[in-house]
Amino acid sequence: MALTRRALLGGSAAAAALGLAGCSGLTPGRDPGGTLDYWNLFGGGDGVRMTQMLDGYRATHPGIDLSAVTLAWGNPYYTKLSLATLGDKPPDVGIAHLTRAKTLISAGLLEELRPEDLARHGMQATNFSERPWQAGLVGGKAYAIPLDTHPFVMFYNTDVCAKAGLLDSSGALLPLDSPEKFTEAMRKAKDVTKGYGGVVAIDNDVATPWRIFQSLYAQLQGEVLADEGRKVVLDDAKGTQVLDFLQGLTKQNLVPGSIDYQGAIAVFANGQSGFYFQGEWEISTFQTAKLPFSMALFPNVFGGNRYAVQADSHTLVIPRRPGRDQAGLDRSLAFIRALLDQSKTWAEGGHVPAWVPLRDSPEYRAMTPQSNYAAAVEGASYDPEGWYSGSGSTYEIVMSAAIGSVLGNRSTPAAALSAMRSNLTSLAKTASPV
Repeated sequence: MALTRRALLGGSAAAAALGLAGCSGLTPGRDPGGTLDYWNLFGGGDGVRMTQMLDGYRATHPGIDLSAVTLAWGNPYYTKLSLATLGDKPPDVGIAHLTRAKTLISAGLLEELRPEDLARHGMQATNFSERPWQAGLVGGKAYAIPLDTHPFVMFYNTDVCAKAGLLDSSGALLPLDSPEKFTEAMRKAKDVTKGYGGVVAIDNDVATPWRIFQSLYAQLQGEVLADEGRKVVLDDAKGTQVLDFLQGLTKQNLVPGSIDYQGAIAVFANGQSGFYFQGEWEISTFQTAKLPFSMALFPNVFGGNRYAVQADSHTLVIPRRPGRDQAGLDRSLAFIRALLDQSKTWAEGGHVPAWVPLRDSPEYRAMTPQSNYAAAVEGASYDPEGWYSGSGSTYEIVMSAAIGSVLGNRSTPAAALSAMRSNLTSLAKTASPV
């Protein structure tokens, strides 16, 4: 498994996390009227910004004893959250990717967030971007409050692109909205860098190969799963079209066919490629490196008039706990609202805010390059529903392994699609463990 920013939690933090699942309820000796336990999975730049937001909460709520715990990203986090809730000792508030929240909801592990309770804290549906809000509803009911949308995006070196003739007279990147335009842009950038045109993480990466594949596959309106993950509907023709295109980039050496997450970052940061394809959260990395860069929507290579891009949303949830009273619920909802009120801090890290008061503000529109790709929200293509699907899931691991083998020229598109279908069919026939 690749060591990514999400996994950089350190040995001591991981060891501490192992002992927390069974003791996350109210700590003996603390006033139960003034305590709040919060679990999250944020490392790297996200972790730094979340700490700032938690410090902001503590400053404005000195009477609340906030205990915030960061656990390992991906399956380990969701396993601990599920087990703690099943054991009646969950945190008061937790983070869940929207694509993982559906499984928690179907297992009865999250509290329904009733409109009257949300309204009491100024969190009506109209306060949130429609796409993540609607995508998170189950049976028309809310269980998760979206904090953001984090889409797959395109970073580009502005100096390289200027020398390659890829910017218009205003300095904006020219459209790369066809396979031919995209490939030509990679070729022109490579001519400048003498290295590569673009770079994307491939080796030992549990999600990035899936993200770039899904962005293109969704533009073709392809689907992978149906019936809440119980049926595999992978479209071989569309999948082959995407994999042929991606493999062509590595075969022409426009994109490296063997590189891990940190290696891909280094290639772009060192000016050895003109483009870098990843989630927008890596903005802090390149700001710190003082790189001349900007960011844009992942290109609409196959979509025509219909834009789509792989994305997910971080949401705030309240795990079910027997005996939770109104005061406890309101304390949790007030905490969620306090984080939403600090959405600017969160947006600075690259995520597109779901909180409409910030999203529609002149302040956010002036925030560049963060606001450059805000339109990705409307075309957000979330992972298909299924107990084994979602951010950092077994589904993404299986898909990324097959896609990565094609990008690395170790497998044909036909063999990769066959492996996908076989592994997904096995998962689809397996009952959910929760």
